[in-house]
Amino acid sequence: MTNGSIIQVKDLAAGYADAVILKDINFEVRVGEIFAILGGSGSGKTTLLRCMIGLLKPLHGAIVIDGTDIVSAAGEERLQVLRKIGVAYQSGALFGSMSLLTNVALPLEEFTDLPRSAIERIAQMKLKAVGLQAAAYKMPSELSGGMRKRAAIARALALDPKILFLDEPSAGLDPVTSAQIDELILDLSHDLQITFVIVTHELPSIFTVADRAIMVDKDTKTIIAAGKPQELRDQSDNPVVRQFFHRAVGKPLGT
Repeated sequence: MTNGSIIQVKDLAAGYADAVILKDINFEVRVGEIFAILGGSGSGKTTLLRCMIGLLKPLHGAIVIDGTDIVSAAGEERLQVLRKIGVAYQSGALFGSMSLLTNVALPLEEFTDLPRSAIERIAQMKLKAVGLQAAAYKMPSELSGGMRKRAAIARALALDPKILFLDEPSAGLDPVTSAQIDELILDLSHDLQITFVIVTHELPSIFTVADRAIMVDKDTKTIIAAGKPQELRDQSDNPVVRQFFHRAVGKPLGT
């Protein structure tokens, strides 16, 4: 790590087959901060997330997590660094045939040798941390959208990660439930002292939780803005950035 950063993305290019989605991507995420990745539809923010969590190999560049480049790492070294991260997907990705408790326990069963009794206690603790201790034996189909988001976060916390990646945590939620998820993120950040990387396009959430943000752009295929969300909104002279933050349509603001 350098300068208090826990993630460094260096000269990253990413895409699928012959299609380059991102290029010349460079940024750092600092220890303990809530970092947002912003962009419109098709801008490549989900592609960037997939690279950072090890699901997609970049075309070029490095992704250094807690001192290890996950792009070049292999075998046990790669597994060790990936165990330092947790991921909550936009859909929740919960197994519908399992209770919440069993869903949260799965990473512990796969990656630890703990006895079943200890695994269940830890899973209960993670559900309590997100306010779902009373729903431990419910099935995902019995839950509201907001509760499923919380359950996905609980499962992502199961192995006590240093970094938690959240993919559109507020997507599809009503404003009140979305605000509750924001409050949960802030509480977990304060209580657990972990680093968050959040992919989102929800402006209220961005301004509520994010310490810093980058914005990727579909046309240029790279980062077009970086800094505190309020500064990007109020000070950027890039018309695409201004359009995003002011929710303008049609002709970019300032032209």
